[in-house]
Amino acid sequence: MRPLSLNPLFAALTSLPGVGPKQEKLYARLLGREGDTPRIADLLFHLPSGVVDRRAQPKLVDVQPGTVVTVAVTVDKHKPSPPNRPRAPYRVYCSDDTGTLVLTFFNARRDYLEKLLPEGATRYVSGTTELYDGMLQMVHPDRVVDETGLATLPLVEPVYPMTEGLGPNLLRKAVEGALEKLPDLPEWQDKAWVSRERLPAFADALRSLHRPAEPRDIEPASPAWSRLAYDELLAGQLALGLVRAHIRRPAGRVHAGDGKLREKIVKALPYSLTPSQKRALEEITADLALPQRMLRLLQGDVGSGKTIVALLAATAVIETGRQAAIMAPTEILVRQHHKTIAPLAEAAGIRIAILTGREKGKERAATFERLAAGEIDLLLGTHALFQDDVAFKELALAIVDEQHRFGVHQRLALARKGAAVDVLVLTATPIPRTLVLTYFGDMDMSELREKPAGRKPIDTRTVALDRLEEVIDGVGRALNNGQRVYWVCPLVEESEKIDLAAASDRYEMLHQYFGDTVELVHGKMKGAEKDRAMQRFASGDARLLVATTVIEVGVDVPEATVMVIEHAERFGLAQLHQLRGRIGRGSEHSTCLLLYKAPLGETAKARLAILRDTEDGFRIAEEDLKLRGEGDVLGTRQSGMPGFRLARMEFHSHLLGPARDDAALILERDPKLAGERAKALLHLLYLFEKDEAVRLIQAG
Repeated sequence: MRPLSLNPLFAALTSLPGVGPKQEKLYARLLGREGDTPRIADLLFHLPSGVVDRRAQPKLVDVQPGTVVTVAVTVDKHKPSPPNRPRAPYRVYCSDDTGTLVLTFFNARRDYLEKLLPEGATRYVSGTTELYDGMLQMVHPDRVVDETGLATLPLVEPVYPMTEGLGPNLLRKAVEGALEKLPDLPEWQDKAWVSRERLPAFADALRSLHRPAEPRDIEPASPAWSRLAYDELLAGQLALGLVRAHIRRPAGRVHAGDGKLREKIVKALPYSLTPSQKRALEEITADLALPQRMLRLLQGDVGSGKTIVALLAATAVIETGRQAAIMAPTEILVRQHHKTIAPLAEAAGIRIAILTGREKGKERAATFERLAAGEIDLLLGTHALFQDDVAFKELALAIVDEQHRFGVHQRLALARKGAAVDVLVLTATPIPRTLVLTYFGDMDMSELREKPAGRKPIDTRTVALDRLEEVIDGVGRALNNGQRVYWVCPLVEESEKIDLAAASDRYEMLHQYFGDTVELVHGKMKGAEKDRAMQRFASGDARLLVATTVIEVGVDVPEATVMVIEHAERFGLAQLHQLRGRIGRGSEHSTCLLLYKAPLGETAKARLAILRDTEDGFRIAEEDLKLRGEGDVLGTRQSGMPGFRLARMEFHSHLLGPARDDAALILERDPKLAGERAKALLHLLYLFEKDEAVRLIQAG
């Protein structure tokens, strides 16, 4: 049950004066709750992006044109627009004992302005001043108040991110109404930490950000914002800790076998394992040998050999007579894994099968039967593995590839497919340490740092798009030498709004140059068409593959040695690095050309330079985090990664470690969250919508 004291914050925004059903829709869009009811808490978490500083109150003679000022003036006379020229400005002449100020209004109502600015009265006007025809003027002042109004005029006024249809005054009024509803909540943070870091209480932090006394109060590094960021990070770490405890609570079983099948696979490999692969495998088998469930993340750069480590981990479980599953986000990737794994599995006598959306009817039913009977040791598949009708005889290890496309729900769903299932997660996007803590705080981690032996460095160059003809000539030379080439475009079809090379247009153009040796593959094609195109490229029937980013993961063609990426400045660094990893897989020298549209901005220049200078995915990810923020490092915002509402990694990453340590300590001392501080922490979990974790505690 949600603590009753939170009810005012979970009330609908329409309970505030001045927020009707029409505004509710606009607020839903602004606060990211379209299709849902925006609540008072959502509005309070919508923090200012800047301020208008009205503290300067000079005499008119001292006003600097172009600045925001608040001045006390006497209203001298009104000069309305002439009746025959309604579009001419309405002017009000004002003065103090040092000079004159003209207030200018367009489309103004005379009766309204005469009431607002009565002749002979003193008024306080606030706004931006400018010089016009040698006269100091203020066009449409932001504020006009009398002496009583001045007492309540916010001299440092917050400015908020807006949406079309909502005026700033409406929004400010709603925020003021929301602040009035702030309840007294118990302090959930450790008292010593709050005191040492000089952090305000939760409600005081919100008041300080929405009613700043000075501009620096709304900076992300301010005590108020840091307090709220830490609250959000602690809620996240606590929720991850509870999920981890829930997954681990059913005592695990010892799943590591005697190593005989693993030995056969290692012997069948055409190369020896790298030191990182050996170390990762030792860590995984040590986990499997413990009587508690494994929850481990295996990070490896493009081409570092994660699939082999995954297969050997699965084999350790198969040696005990149990089953393993490998789940990947796309059919292409599942079939790629199958291609790598099948010959090695055969060498060790391991029975494998595939399950994607494409397997239908009798074939599908037969797979289900064999799986339930224990006649399949290792099942490879897409999301299809989650479905209720998929029943294993005894699933012991679930391996999830490309983790960031799967959320906590799916982790739990897959783990429920057997008793005490161990979970190993693979990601080919090296993730900076801070983000690993944020998103995978519930996991142990292994890293594959080296590339397999024999990999040659890739020569990466940046080329302006106006040299396209030269690039095509170079591609022609590569094709004449028998090489294979990828050509990646950002969109499938030309969009009228964005001038980007579309894959289908580029395919038509290159087809005119190189004929049937060119093939096209993109995300809108059906699975079978895609596979046919990929197959032609892999077999060498086609030698130039024009593609969208569907080839980002899992296409393994060692003969491909050239990669051309158009509009490289539009891609995320991690994505460019992933794409580049499709070449350099064979013994030949490889080249990657990043085509960009000139001129490049400073950030885009810096990003492409990093890619040119290094092939270390971990370093690229760290640099990308500094340049672009966490959304890009992990792929797009739609990748299922929980974006933060309040915490900003570029300002608050130093708070992650303490939040993680505190969450671990809380759960160590009070795993059921039943103590005094824990009761306060339940408020925190509900506030940041981590109530799924609360339900795990209640489920026991």
